[in-house]
Amino acid sequence: MILVLKHGTTRDRVEDLCEQLETRYKIQTNPIYGKEQTIIGLVGDTSRVPEEEAANLDDVERVVKVQEPFKRANRKFHPDNTVLNINGVQVGGEKVVLCAGPCAVEGEAMITEIAASVKASGAALLRGGAFKPRTSPYAFQGLRAEGLHYLKEARDRTGLPVVSEITNPSQIDLFLEYVDVIQVGARNMQNFELLKELGRHKRPILLKRGFSNSINELLMSAEYILSEGNPNVILCERGIRTFETATRNTLDLSAIPVLKQKTHLPVFVDPSHASGAVAYVEPLCLAAIAVGADGLEIEVHNDPKHALSDGPQQLVPEQFDSLVAKARAVAEAVGRSI
Repeated sequence: MILVLKHGTTRDRVEDLCEQLETRYKIQTNPIYGKEQTIIGLVGDTSRVPEEEAANLDDVERVVKVQEPFKRANRKFHPDNTVLNINGVQVGGEKVVLCAGPCAVEGEAMITEIAASVKASGAALLRGGAFKPRTSPYAFQGLRAEGLHYLKEARDRTGLPVVSEITNPSQIDLFLEYVDVIQVGARNMQNFELLKELGRHKRPILLKRGFSNSINELLMSAEYILSEGNPNVILCERGIRTFETATRNTLDLSAIPVLKQKTHLPVFVDPSHASGAVAYVEPLCLAAIAVGADGLEIEVHNDPKHALSDGPQQLVPEQFDSLVAKARAVAEAVGRSI
């Protein structure tokens, strides 16, 4: 349930009203101060709140029922886009944010070299895997804590905020020390204990859609994080599993406008994992910008033929630089910038 307040309702009055509602109905309130209007979202067992009674409260203009199971992630709860500030990088605003780097951190010199290169081309965030969840237990599992240390060194040298994937709640303290945006991978999208624990901190979370999950399931996973008090969530479409075998996964570009309609949260796209092949990364990047993506997560490696993980889908720095030039043109065409 959402209470839309009358124009001019003061912040003090909103706080008083929230306290009144929480005390009377034993629910949670979520006030949102928008550019044009202020609303109060009611979360919990709202069946105990009579709609007519709520509509007659002072300062309430009208009551809106929310049918979807996700509440805090719902655009009805938060009409304006959420814009995250990640060490000076605005995510969810006018600019399309490029997050680039290798699939896996393989050494200090390697990640530092790539970080400097992608920053020079226009990347605003540095990605790199330190803990690697792999299908095979015999595949490279990442440098783990050592890899996070190398990412921090690259951040210190370039100023690029770091994005890296967490695989276990036990790693949270380590990630809070080294990582600016904690990525939850597709395999952990419904690891609800991990999501709840991440929700108890304010560190931005990049939440990837599972390869067999619906859009609503992705939003419900985001709700786990938001419901614990962390509002800093970025959603990421990275391809879903279909009958098609020409690409690694099928990139669901239609998910981007659907998500932008359903939620206020920023939406990224990962064309590298979706396609699994360098040849398709650039056109999918450009298409993602055209349909409204707020950011792209792109894999870049200085020697992909000898990469320890996912070499066939990683661009070399020169290819990334060329891609950014084209991405700027598409972004400008749809009223945005890189």
